[in-house]
Amino acid sequence: MKKIALLAASIFVLTACGSPTAQDAVSGELGVDASSAEVLSQTDDHGGFHGDGMTVIVLDCGDTDIAGQIGGMEGWKPFPLDDTVKALVYGVEDGTVKMGPYLSDEAGEPLVPEIEEGYYLLIDRQAEEGKATGADILHRASFNFTLGLYDAGEDRLYFCKLDT
Repeated sequence: MKKIALLAASIFVLTACGSPTAQDAVSGELGVDASSAEVLSQTDDHGGFHGDGMTVIVLDCGDTDIAGQIGGMEGWKPFPLDDTVKALVYGVEDGTVKMGPYLSDEAGEPLVPEIEEGYYLLIDRQAEEGKATGADILHRASFNFTLGLYDAGEDRLYFCKLDT
């Protein structure tokens, strides 16, 4: 009887607390308050070998102060994208070598539309954990990064997380 009561209490607590929202994930990882942003789309296929996968969350920030928050935060950089982020998001080609895009659909198309004006934040989680095998993220055997891209023209925030 005690086991049944304990199981029922555990289910109640888990149900009452609820799962974290997409806005919670974005807020926690990018350091912005996205609680009042509207989720336009959300995909997450993590769960592969060692938790590998990709998460992409798109938020409409029209009713938020995300732009004001980002403009004053350390780590966020104004567009244009640096070469590394450009390769991760859209891919780069120099005539002989093609790199990326790494945040792409099954057909190899970028998941993030072209952004002309905004801010971006790249968090190299592999380097933070001391597992980076080189200074350049593009020349590693695996990726573990989080990327925030704010599109000022559309007032949208793209949250991307890749683990390979």
